[in-house]
Amino acid sequence: MTIRKFEAHLPNVHSTAYVDETALVSGEVEIGEDSSVWPMAVVRGDVNYIKIGKRTNIQDASVLHVTHAPNEHSEKIGAAQTGYALIIGDDVTIGHKALLHACEIKDRVLVGMGAIVMDGTVVEEDTMIAAGSVVPPRKTLESGYLWVGNPARKVRELTDKEKKYLPYSAEHYVRLKTRTENG
Repeated sequence: MTIRKFEAHLPNVHSTAYVDETALVSGEVEIGEDSSVWPMAVVRGDVNYIKIGKRTNIQDASVLHVTHAPNEHSEKIGAAQTGYALIIGDDVTIGHKALLHACEIKDRVLVGMGAIVMDGTVVEEDTMIAAGSVVPPRKTLESGYLWVGNPARKVRELTDKEKKYLPYSAEHYVRLKTRTENG
């Protein structure tokens, strides 16, 4: 695995977390217990911080990044006074090739393959974002719904089966990372 210091910040990876040897984790990054970062994923906390909770999986080729504090150009487009960190809760599944940029993903969320979630967005708990969806900056995705499209829109409530799938998916990846570590 590539764990890289950026300036004074060295990633803090919990001893039970798994980071694939081809993934990159750099800068001010915290990865919680039993979480996993899979092949070719990039988690880059250089101009702000990234926090990944417990039992969360970041699947292959996903990119996680942050936004710096505003300057004379970024203030015009509505950047937060401190920039935006990236905060991901517990029991979250980030599908293959997803892009999360300076947003907040609460607990028990599934972000589908190839989805993009932009700066300042908050994805509330127990939510699914469909594969390929694009969530524009500074949106709040209401809990308990499936969000689909470009731009992502609320299409329906999650079924009970889908809600049960969210923690199941996270637990599946905890088992998979353990199998991977044990060869």
